[in-house]
Amino acid sequence: MAEIKVLSGGAPQRAFETLAPGFERDTGYRLDFTFAVLSVLQERIAAGEAADVLIQPTYVLDGYETSGVALTAHRAVLGLVGIQAVVRTGAPLPDLSTPETVKQAMLASRAIALATPGVTPSGTHMAKVIDQLGITEAMKGKVIHRPALQGGVQLVASGEADIGFYPKSEVINIDGLTLAGPLPAAIQLTTIYGAAVAANSAARDAAAAFIGYVTDPRNRDAWTQAGFDKP
Repeated sequence: MAEIKVLSGGAPQRAFETLAPGFERDTGYRLDFTFAVLSVLQERIAAGEAADVLIQPTYVLDGYETSGVALTAHRAVLGLVGIQAVVRTGAPLPDLSTPETVKQAMLASRAIALATPGVTPSGTHMAKVIDQLGITEAMKGKVIHRPALQGGVQLVASGEADIGFYPKSEVINIDGLTLAGPLPAAIQLTTIYGAAVAANSAARDAAAAFIGYVTDPRNRDAWTQAGFDKP
């Protein structure tokens, strides 16, 4: 049976860890996942790396569809994920009810952890939020840029950073972390993740079967438990 190569952003990783074994068992296909930050995926795809399924924010897939990198057929939306603040388990929960209280929580922290601006959507957005709140200078020396799945969560769990701001799917159900709550709507970023068959796929039918499986309503709980809201 075919091997299905999946190039994916980090946000859906936990959902796929839940869903992949069932898909492989039911179909006989083998899944080969590569999880990386958005900028790295874009570089690899631009270099012509072969893949079967692309898992990225829908606005990125829109561009790939226009340029012929992704196919229109079998495209699907996986879910919505917002930015969540996390703290070390047992630490006081910050007030995140308004942009002003988020600002005060940041200023009161010894350090905060974010993904790197320009590397992931959440990192870029959080840099804009800090600027919007007027605290860019005040936060110099307090911001640690590290993607959640590349050590950012450990910075918070260890207490090196007081607060982390990451996509909910990357910080939910992590030992040592407590979800403090989402950013308020005025400064929130909601990313819609989708799936598409790559135009250079050598296993298009298998790729389409995988997309159909992970978006089957019977598998919705896996996405909810991984921090994604319904499309």
